[in-house]
Amino acid sequence: MEKNTAAIIITSAQDALSIEQRGRARRYFISMMIRTACFIATIFLPSPYRWFAMGGALILPYVAVVLANAGRENTSEMNAIIVDPKRQITGT
Repeated sequence: MEKNTAAIIITSAQDALSIEQRGRARRYFISMMIRTACFIATIFLPSPYRWFAMGGALILPYVAVVLANAGRENTSEMNAIIVDPKRQITGT
């Protein structure tokens, strides 16, 4: 019996969770600072531009949360499910 195992290469390993969380927090903080700038800009901008700044301030929290939560979902080739064609169930 031949066992088909793949070695894990350290260069393909994911970053440490603490490093990844720090990056997420930094992206979220930057997005919230842009949102704050948009709110402040609504005070000083004239009417047509004020609405664009307000729209950005209202949409940015959703975008910031989505970007901050994007992280460890990616699957590599080694984590993918491999289906053995000899073991497939056929319904008759």
